[in-house]
Amino acid sequence: MATPQENLLDWLRDAHAMEQQAEKMLKAQSERLEHYPQLKARIDQHIEETLGQQQLIDQCLARLGGSSSTLKDMGGKLMAFGQAVGGSLMSDEVIKGAMAGYVFENMEIASYTALIAAAKEAGDSETLAACEKILPQEIAMAEWLLEHLPELTQAFLRRSADPDKAAKR
Repeated sequence: MATPQENLLDWLRDAHAMEQQAEKMLKAQSERLEHYPQLKARIDQHIEETLGQQQLIDQCLARLGGSSSTLKDMGGKLMAFGQAVGGSLMSDEVIKGAMAGYVFENMEIASYTALIAAAKEAGDSETLAACEKILPQEIAMAEWLLEHLPELTQAFLRRSADPDKAAKR
């Protein structure tokens, strides 16, 4: 059996790996975007948020006497690499990337929601505060993607229908 503190530490390692994956995925997407400046700007903003989130998680891990999991971090980075390579092969890369981003943000929302409950149960007010700072950033990114997906799709479709314009990214 694991204590609430042990589970919290393990889940913080998961969150660290998740943020490593998010960073790789977002940077790859941003680097490839050419024709969607509003999406690129929002992704770049979220990259900065993600780097701050990583620092908060690192601080929580260090304070609890733990460290990140190299295996979990590597797995997250490999998954992000696979997503980037797979996305680059699709003719509708920008749309698939936005949809995948929305799904990923919701996974992060669920993770931080669970971490908040675990931190409360473990009596860890500092981890609680860190996760409560991160959660609204993830919610805001998910909401932005969902709100802008229709106009992004329309822009993609218009560019795709024009033989003189590239639409993919």
